[in-house]
Amino acid sequence: MEKKIRFALIAGGKSGEREVSLAGAKEVEKALNREKYEVRRYDPATDLAQLAADGDKIDVAFILLHGPLGEDGTMQGFLDLLGIPYQGAGVLGSALAMDKNLAKVLYQQAGLTVAAWEMAQPEDQKDPSRLLERLSLPVVIKPIRQGSSLGMSLARSEDELVQGLGKAFSFDSEVMVEQYVQGREITGGVLGNKELTALPIVEIIPGEEFAFFDYQAKYQPGASREVCPAELPPEVTARAQAIALAAHRALQLKGYSRTDMIVAGDSIYVLETNTIPGMTPTSLLPQAAAAHGLPFPLLIDRLIELALAEK
Repeated sequence: MEKKIRFALIAGGKSGEREVSLAGAKEVEKALNREKYEVRRYDPATDLAQLAADGDKIDVAFILLHGPLGEDGTMQGFLDLLGIPYQGAGVLGSALAMDKNLAKVLYQQAGLTVAAWEMAQPEDQKDPSRLLERLSLPVVIKPIRQGSSLGMSLARSEDELVQGLGKAFSFDSEVMVEQYVQGREITGGVLGNKELTALPIVEIIPGEEFAFFDYQAKYQPGASREVCPAELPPEVTARAQAIALAAHRALQLKGYSRTDMIVAGDSIYVLETNTIPGMTPTSLLPQAAAAHGLPFPLLIDRLIELALAEK
């Protein structure tokens, strides 16, 4: 009998997305073939010393952490020190994708279209006129290192901008204010290390009560509708897939990623790239993988193969 792969599932952590992480881990654990994998769970909030102690007994790790201290290169560096391979981006790619400001600079250098943006200063909370000289309302306010739209808001007035800055600064010391782009929200998954495959595009249609795809719209069952493959003209689909691949390369990623975009008129704007996308069977990247012919358990197998291939 073939020896089982000793598999460390790392989930939980200390970020605002702890619950999302644990929900994903439950689904990944359910999908794993027990004849193939021997699974151990680790929660970085309590188990880092144990993970380090078990390092030589682990063949591969699956990081299912979202947000700071998980998706930003810190856990990736920890596993690199322990010599444990893991799925997805390394230290550099994780850190770049997590920093929404640097990511946009790199997208621009790669020739991709992004919405105009400014980095906010704490004093802009008292007087946002500097921002309003450079951008026009409505704007989107984002903490630069949070995922799942935490701390994010849409401001249609100066008062809402001031409130939104206060909220975002409570999540992060660096905050971005971005020109709001009205359009169809889509997302493009990418799979592979050197040889990359663009997955079918998914369109996200938030319920009418949501101004945009915020935390609630993302995770409340039935709050948003997802269409996969997205009903776009073939040439728009092809362009969106090419953009997802270009964003993945620009940020030095590997394994997999999911890039969020807005189709507005003839343009496709890149919003951000997720290096550890949501991992429940109904999450966006697993839906796209299933449409591509990789159902959830096979997607997990493929990500583990890609992780081990890098070793």
